[in-house]
Amino acid sequence: MIMAEKQQTRAEVFLDGKYLGPTTDPESIVTEVKAKRRSGQLPDQVNVAYHKHTGEVKIVTDTGRVRRPLIVVEGGKSKLTQEHVDKIKRKEIMWDDLIKNGLIEYLDSEEEENSYIALRPENITQEHTHVELDPSIILGFSASFIPYAEFDRGDRVNYGAKMVGQSIGLFTTNFLQRTDTKSNVMVYPQQPLVQTHAHKIINYKEHPNGMNVVIALGCYEGYNIEDAVVINQSSLQRGLLWSYLYRSYEAEQKRYLGGQEDIIGVPEAGVRGYAGEDAYKHLPQDGIIDPEEKVVSEDVLIGRMSPLRFLGTMDQFITGVENIRETSVKLRYGDNGIVDRVFLSETTDGTKLIKVLVRDQKVPEIGDKLASRHGQKGIIGLIVPEEDMPFTEDGIVPDIMFNPHGIPSRMTMGKLLEIIAGKVAALSGNIVYSPIFSPTPENEIRSLLAKHGFRDDGREPMYDARTGRKLESEVLIGSCFYQKLDHLVSNKIHARSRGPVTLLTKQPTEGRSKEGGLRLGEMEKDCLIAHGAALVLKERFDSDRSTVPICSECGLVAHNDKMKNKNVCPICGNSKIIEVEMSYAFKLMLDELRSMLIYPKLMMKEE
Repeated sequence: MIMAEKQQTRAEVFLDGKYLGPTTDPESIVTEVKAKRRSGQLPDQVNVAYHKHTGEVKIVTDTGRVRRPLIVVEGGKSKLTQEHVDKIKRKEIMWDDLIKNGLIEYLDSEEEENSYIALRPENITQEHTHVELDPSIILGFSASFIPYAEFDRGDRVNYGAKMVGQSIGLFTTNFLQRTDTKSNVMVYPQQPLVQTHAHKIINYKEHPNGMNVVIALGCYEGYNIEDAVVINQSSLQRGLLWSYLYRSYEAEQKRYLGGQEDIIGVPEAGVRGYAGEDAYKHLPQDGIIDPEEKVVSEDVLIGRMSPLRFLGTMDQFITGVENIRETSVKLRYGDNGIVDRVFLSETTDGTKLIKVLVRDQKVPEIGDKLASRHGQKGIIGLIVPEEDMPFTEDGIVPDIMFNPHGIPSRMTMGKLLEIIAGKVAALSGNIVYSPIFSPTPENEIRSLLAKHGFRDDGREPMYDARTGRKLESEVLIGSCFYQKLDHLVSNKIHARSRGPVTLLTKQPTEGRSKEGGLRLGEMEKDCLIAHGAALVLKERFDSDRSTVPICSECGLVAHNDKMKNKNVCPICGNSKIIEVEMSYAFKLMLDELRSMLIYPKLMMKEE
């Protein structure tokens, strides 16, 4: 009987994935490792877990694990008492002392499987093993900035957390000394009126990422349909959500075999790829553009000439301008701006390095993406002059009009609470703190609003500025923190008629930076046919149309004999050769099949 029981509790022990051996008493191993860790005999980095369903004891000490602190519970009581908290406040003990004494321990995902964690001290039972330091710690870094997060649906908190990372703000205070490839800096960022404890902990006011706007929930002529927002033109003119885009360009004066090197300077006429005198007119003598110079798409920033990549034998060695090609650094296609800074330095190899930073002012325009912290994202649908925007009895004109239809289906009650809490904060001059699970209660905000002489639900009578008439229903108006996201129309807008093609397939290039074409795929084709515009496909689907000579006998692609000045079949010789129109990509496929020893025979028919 005892033997059978031992057989059942047999488990394999692993240390960092390495097999150590079997055990018949896994529970005691886990208990002993935990006890030794808490008493300081083992490092606090060690985690241990027993998985009954797989019969494995896992001891983990790996680097790179995600671990989080929890208060240890023993006998239904938290080991961290008020006495310890008071000592920490008086700085008699430190955080590390709590870990050394086994009051707090870090758990990873493995050990958390064996734990039973209480959210608050009052929830602790005899079965609990740990208690959270604070319930808000279950959120990640970005999500902890969302006020009233527990009043929003989970997916909205997720979206809100994701968009915090996309928002434009003050990412660092030394951005004028940095040369990031691309960075955005907001011109007048503010700290939110409604905050969580995370804002205080990370010193958020040094790195704000948005602005407080006066927001009204109402429709405006249908221009804020489908999540779009209507924005006040005067607010934009006063600097609302302005930002700068900084982009850096660099050139290196490389050295090559044979003692040759690049030349930084204004390219000479006659070098390969010379773009004409007009292209280099704004470059000074040293070939490096001056700061505060206005530049537009594909302007030369750094003039440079390089030796040819492929040189022949020494007797064919050419000197002078014929042996040099133009390799200047130009502004990206579609970009504009002003040269902000120029850095001259050296690389680790001792070659000259030039970095040019170009700034571009981005004033919000129709199509730019904005978002609140509750996953309520939308683009600017209309910019309205202030004199046409609705106003309150006090003459307050909203900066943003948000569509109220975006609230019921998304269930972001947190946004509504933030609007009235922001209103209270603006009226009282005090920041409202509302972290997750311990927010400022709604009834407290409502009573404060009533004290300031407003309706307790934040709604006010508003007037239509164009007719002067009072609006039928009262409108919810307050303050909300809005972020401008890095999805700007000016960085994405793209169209092309004709332009460069790729060398291999002779099809248009891809991507905005390469002046690429807009791909018409299978679904777009179906749409055109469904609309009865099938003829449009004739011109859309022949971007690489070419005439290819085909041998009518063997069905292979013929080639052009330059000596005889005629098309010749590689197999049949002077047989009948027919010119056939086809996509160049198809001809390329035939060549690739032949390279794999597959014979692609084309069957020719008379039209």
